[in-house]
Amino acid sequence: MPRISRRQATTLLAGALVAPLGAPAIVRARAQTIFIIVPYAPGGSIDSLIRSIAKAMAETLDQPVLVDNKPGANGIVGSQYVARAPKDGSVLLAGGTGPISLNVLLRKNLPYKLEDFASVAMLCNGPLSLTVNARTPAADVKSFVAFAKGRDKPLFYATLGPGSVTHLFGIMMGKSMGFAVTEVAYRNNPASIMETLSGECDLNFATPAAVIEHARGGQLRILAVSSDKRMASFPEIPTLAESGYPDLTASFWTALHAPAGTPRDVIARLNAAANAAMQKPEIAKQLETDGLMVDTGAPERLDAQLTKDAALWGPVIKAQNISLE
Repeated sequence: MPRISRRQATTLLAGALVAPLGAPAIVRARAQTIFIIVPYAPGGSIDSLIRSIAKAMAETLDQPVLVDNKPGANGIVGSQYVARAPKDGSVLLAGGTGPISLNVLLRKNLPYKLEDFASVAMLCNGPLSLTVNARTPAADVKSFVAFAKGRDKPLFYATLGPGSVTHLFGIMMGKSMGFAVTEVAYRNNPASIMETLSGECDLNFATPAAVIEHARGGQLRILAVSSDKRMASFPEIPTLAESGYPDLTASFWTALHAPAGTPRDVIARLNAAANAAMQKPEIAKQLETDGLMVDTGAPERLDAQLTKDAALWGPVIKAQNISLE
């Protein structure tokens, strides 16, 4: 057996004494990375928001939290990826009204179902607006309804395609207010807003933040928002509920989901980190800019939203026999 010199023995002893002190740092360095799957292309407002939330969650959890974009098929690609991911909290979905609630309600051949996900945390929600061209002879919802009913042809309203929130909301609005409407699909919000500015489209449901500058410039008029209470960012704009149409209270939302079967203690830890992130001043500022509102709570808050969506959008989809492939 080779002899160990006094110098070698001293070095080994020093290393043994230091190792326990360095062990926590090594464990942290090897902490499992959490990936939040964004089912949209990079660069959008939701992508930017989730990146800010991921950074804040990483600070709370003391482990890496990274964003991975998996766009495609109206959110199906990213959602399916998470539904089949490990059930250990390492992969989350930045889900929302479209990828989760509406896809489940609209698509019979969807490669995942609602039961494939466990709720982690609601993050935020945002209302639609009832926006018209400033040349429309309507100063409020009441006069708008009178104008619409007095026309001899339907109102054309902008949508983001069949089965979108804007499409379904327009159907609900026409039925609730009692006049005919016809949807016109656009590839994105900017295109639909341009057509509303030109007068080619009568009505737009874009978020208040997307149209507020045009409204302040006198080109468009926001008559109401679909939130359950007035927005702090735009307190001068009434809600549809206070204008006499509480059945038109609706919103779109963003939340975090995990694969079903993820342990409860893991979900509780992720929920706490997400809630803490949503209290950050910089994230609050980002939400205000995007016209969104913080909406947090226990995982059950997200469960309740999913149930509410089924009750709100489900009857419209069924009545109109809307189905997407």
